[in-house]
Amino acid sequence: MTLTAVLVLAAGTYAFRLAGPLLRDRLELSDRIKLLMSTSATVLLFALVATATLTKGQGFAGLALPIGVLVGGVAAWRKAPFVVVVVLAAVTTAALRFVGLS
Repeated sequence: MTLTAVLVLAAGTYAFRLAGPLLRDRLELSDRIKLLMSTSATVLLFALVATATLTKGQGFAGLALPIGVLVGGVAAWRKAPFVVVVVLAAVTTAALRFVGLS
């Protein structure tokens, strides 16, 4: 049963990925649909970041993590290198937790 499920999901995934290159020239999307798809991708990414930032387990993650992500976001917006963004976010979160703001 498990092997069958894995094979069916693998075939479906392969078919889904193959559909893009095969249908690229056959399917014409309107400008409105292209805009909606771009906007929906941005909204999904924002929702993922918000969920990962604000929750831990079943509850609120505390203030240190969202503030650290905010610092990292500002650094990324200011076009800091990726390593600097990650280090700033981590150091900010760790420092806030160290002083007791969890």
